[in-house]
Amino acid sequence: MSDDPARVKEFFTVRADDWDVRFPDDGPAYEAAVRDLGLRRGGVVLDAGCGTGRALPALRAAVGPRGLVLGADLTPAMLRAATRAGRHLDGRLLLADVTRLPLRESSVDAVFAAGLISHLADAESGFRELARVVRPGGRLALFHPVGRAALAARHGRQVTPDDERAEPNLRRLLARAGWRLVSYTDEDTRYLAIALRP
Repeated sequence: MSDDPARVKEFFTVRADDWDVRFPDDGPAYEAAVRDLGLRRGGVVLDAGCGTGRALPALRAAVGPRGLVLGADLTPAMLRAATRAGRHLDGRLLLADVTRLPLRESSVDAVFAAGLISHLADAESGFRELARVVRPGGRLALFHPVGRAALAARHGRQVTPDDERAEPNLRRLLARAGWRLVSYTDEDTRYLAIALRP
């Protein structure tokens, strides 16, 4: 998968209409990851690269009716699919590049990001932008419903030592961008890294 923004948009545009059909069983994994993020009632949470908004219902449930849920994505077709699925009722959808968010500094309590890292042209810069909008003490969850080895196998590849999602590489990358990795899980059925904004 390319990390060039134009190619990312092209890739997801042609897949938006059947994205949820291709991955129908991911709901419980999203819900568990959102629980592990430890959101507070009434908080503000951003789903960075929200796609069709599969995390938005769980994020809404976590922050409650007084909380604010934002879903940002680069691809208009994915946001249209989120709206057709009714997920715009769970959060405000933003057509935005997560490396240049239209949000104030320290305006968000937490960020949830499913599958985002492989679609960033410059992951360090992207994580720095997420750190900019998250208040000190806020959290970042990097999630995928399958682990690195399972994902690589799905794409006909093997995991390599230079993979940015590998724990030592990710720890260093996040530290350079203003985050501290506090938990890391990479199993066949789950990838979840949680970082704290000091």
